[in-house]
Amino acid sequence: MLTLRQLTVLRAVCETGSFTAAARRLYLTQSAVSHTIRELEQSAGTVLFDRYAKRVEPTPQGRLLLEEAMPILAACEALESRLPHLEQRAPVHIVSSITIAALHLPHALRRFEQYLPAVPVRVRVVSAGEATTTLREGRADLALLEGARPQGPFVCRPFSRYALKLVCAPGHPLAGRVLDPGELCEQPLLLREPGSAVREALDSELLRLGYTADPVWESVNSAALLEAARAGLGIAVLPQGMLDGELCTGRLAQVEVRGLSLQNEMFAVWHRDKRLSPALETLLGLL
Repeated sequence: MLTLRQLTVLRAVCETGSFTAAARRLYLTQSAVSHTIRELEQSAGTVLFDRYAKRVEPTPQGRLLLEEAMPILAACEALESRLPHLEQRAPVHIVSSITIAALHLPHALRRFEQYLPAVPVRVRVVSAGEATTTLREGRADLALLEGARPQGPFVCRPFSRYALKLVCAPGHPLAGRVLDPGELCEQPLLLREPGSAVREALDSELLRLGYTADPVWESVNSAALLEAARAGLGIAVLPQGMLDGELCTGRLAQVEVRGLSLQNEMFAVWHRDKRLSPALETLLGLL
């Protein structure tokens, strides 16, 4: 089989016109260079060099082989020059929950790009279950999740938390009121889908207080619930980061519930056998 070493020797002999000079250039013995050229000639089934008393000259077949070899050697040398920088150029693959992707990840990635502009980042927004499966199968480097920590061979590093607020349209009869949990469950509720971190936070708190939510809307899209609340269709439970502007401008009003405290922890997750690259460590620091 043709090897890169053989092509390197071929080029050195052609350029120096001498087995001895080629050996010095490549830090090989003359016999090693001669043996390599003989191997090439045997593989090609033809003579590649004319041997004279004080020099060697490539035959037409030798020049043709060198012409074919030069692009290969140039590509390999270019690749070799990039080897020390592979870690700074390798893509980072992230899976993220919807809330983190909407409220936190864009800012962190903008800062990440300032630190490491050559590192591509690939993001997929998925459910928590799909995120852990993706990590387990090695198809992502990092997962950004909220709520309950996943079970399995993972490392979890908390980086922040957020509060959940109950909101409705300003003209809604319950706007600005303080409710009991039972009163809340009697209202038309606009909630995220079962299994989402926001929904699990609400359901677990209500269960602790002895109640169960029966929503009139369920959606994987928080923006849809926001619009439904604006339209006066009920009470939505959403991350505070989505609501600050709405509450400040009066487009939504807050509803308080006695004894109900809702918040979610956010954390970065990776497989315990995964080595964190400098790029990943930088991203974790920015989060």
